[in-house]
Amino acid sequence: EPRPDHPTGEILTGHRLHVPVFDVTDLLTGGDNTLVMQFGGGWYTYPGGWIGEGEDELLGKSPEAFGDPKAIWYLEAETECGVERFFSSTSDKIGESQVRTYHLTNFEAQDLRGFDEAVYTPEFDDGAWKNALPAKPLDTCYDRSPCPTDAVEKSIRPTLLAKLPSGSVYDAGENMSAYPILRIRAKAGETVRVYFGEELNAEGDLDPRFAHRQSFSVISDGREAVVQPLFSWFGFRYMRLEGDGEILSVEKIHSAVRVTSTFDSSSDLLNWIYRTYLNTQLCNMHAGIASDCPHIERRGYTGDGELTAPAVMAMMDAKEFYAKWILDISDCQDIVSGHVQYTAPYTRCGGGPGAWGCAIVEVPYRFWKEYGDFSFAEKLYPQMKKYFEYLEAHSEFGLVTSDKKGQWCLGDWLPPDDVAIPAPFVNNYYYIRSMEQAKKIARKIGGEQSAEDIALFDRRIKERKAAMRAAYFGTWDGNFVGNVQGANAFAADLGLDLEMKDRRTYRYLSDYYRRLGRFDTGICGTEVLTRLLFERGDGELALDLLLSEDPISFAGFRALGFTTLGEYWPHTKKDRSHSHPMFGGCTVNLFSHLLGVRQTEESYGYEDLIIAPTFAARLPRVEGSRKIPQGEVKVSYERDGEVVHAKITLPEGKRAKFLYRGFARDLNGGENAFDVPLS
Repeated sequence: EPRPDHPTGEILTGHRLHVPVFDVTDLLTGGDNTLVMQFGGGWYTYPGGWIGEGEDELLGKSPEAFGDPKAIWYLEAETECGVERFFSSTSDKIGESQVRTYHLTNFEAQDLRGFDEAVYTPEFDDGAWKNALPAKPLDTCYDRSPCPTDAVEKSIRPTLLAKLPSGSVYDAGENMSAYPILRIRAKAGETVRVYFGEELNAEGDLDPRFAHRQSFSVISDGREAVVQPLFSWFGFRYMRLEGDGEILSVEKIHSAVRVTSTFDSSSDLLNWIYRTYLNTQLCNMHAGIASDCPHIERRGYTGDGELTAPAVMAMMDAKEFYAKWILDISDCQDIVSGHVQYTAPYTRCGGGPGAWGCAIVEVPYRFWKEYGDFSFAEKLYPQMKKYFEYLEAHSEFGLVTSDKKGQWCLGDWLPPDDVAIPAPFVNNYYYIRSMEQAKKIARKIGGEQSAEDIALFDRRIKERKAAMRAAYFGTWDGNFVGNVQGANAFAADLGLDLEMKDRRTYRYLSDYYRRLGRFDTGICGTEVLTRLLFERGDGELALDLLLSEDPISFAGFRALGFTTLGEYWPHTKKDRSHSHPMFGGCTVNLFSHLLGVRQTEESYGYEDLIIAPTFAARLPRVEGSRKIPQGEVKVSYERDGEVVHAKITLPEGKRAKFLYRGFARDLNGGENAFDVPLS
């Protein structure tokens, strides 16, 4: 059903509700069992109000969303007599819970007065409750979600830092997505409230700039009780408790996606970057949505998700997670124009027609490349072509110059200074890159139509590259857009410098960053620049940028005490969220280039595995592991003068090729130990 923030003038490809599945066998007891379910609406009842509104503003407002909360349940039981099935119906009894209102990203408010906890037992008398009412069937597709449900990763006992006039301030030890468990002792009618924040001010209280108006409140019924939020969680490190109670623990929660990688090296900073990116990314994985942040917006931005997908797939068991999110991307395309939204699932927001919209190509292609599973690339291929037609319709002189009328049209985003690199330049880059991926998908599909598509893509790629050279290349200086904010990296990654046989472009790029000694790029340029430097043999320079001690750097985040990555580079024009993962997308290079776990261009699912590391003088030791479809790959290197002692363990039966400059070696399943000459 339409809602105020539904995309105007568009018809989305699909609408589905992802249904979680739980095994409740361990909850059954001998005798009678009662199914008790407390349900809310999540995004379905998300108010139309914009971010930043707090409990006081939204309490009592009717939600401007899809509708009121609704629940459908289905229970399947295997017995000695066969399979029995039970369904929700109007025989179910409905009553009010202790949750009086909640807002998915901002707050939850509970009132314990009149709530009987006996409701959770079979003995509870529900005679005074009303029968459930039938709801209007939704025009939707009910899918069993392939994604692991959210689960508690660990329980943390926070540290009480101070008792201030405003309340008791606690430290959970790290920034996280979590919820608190409270013990309250307040008198009947009194409220106990927790506020959440990412930073403290000089007085040791929550810094309001990083509190993001998140709160959890409980009105006491006069009895001591242990309580927790039921329908919301928060992004925070610090908490302030107001009222008579205490915070017993903090439950760190995210999609139950396992970390399947390890990384350690002689660089404490590089190890910190790996751990901190992992923490940031996990904070932004909930209900199968790759979000931008766990507090302010909590939205599945296609740009942020596309940039980090390679790193997530290298570090975590994320196949089922992306199997769900790719469907969200698919569902959010306009079937008329082909426009792809900036978030999946759709919530009104901003973005652009490059890194954001091209996620409809980039994420299914990366899924195929990493897991060897072609199904989503094939399924979404017609939608990819539809989006390409949209980009053609929003181009002038061979450049993508606009997106949907009245919406943003970003190219790169959030460099340390104002964006100087033109949006059409960046958006054309992603359009060309996506057409290159689509060509590979078309070859796999085969047939006459695919051959015609490939010919069309080739022609358009040639035209688009020519337009970029004509509009942005300086023949007098050999730079694209004056080499600002990684512009030469975007061009070189498309091979424009090699096609023109102009060696100045890449040389000026590398010379510039040797002098600058830090990143000056946005979320897109940071990923492109880092990967390009490794691929062109400048791994030492890429490592110098990653390990820069300049205040505007990953080291700058660490020096400020961050335990997750910030939305903006530190010490720049703005500071808001301290839990945005997109700058961490470049960490995939720790595995693909420092450890060297890669595959050939024609390989998918690591059928043709190669180990091609970068040995950097400032990194004498590096070791780590990651999962590929065939099993775990472990790698360790230790430099000893002009020799590196290498130890590489492959899954049983797996073969690979080790490559370092002129040195090559065949690797077999099991442990391979050998020395690599550096000269």
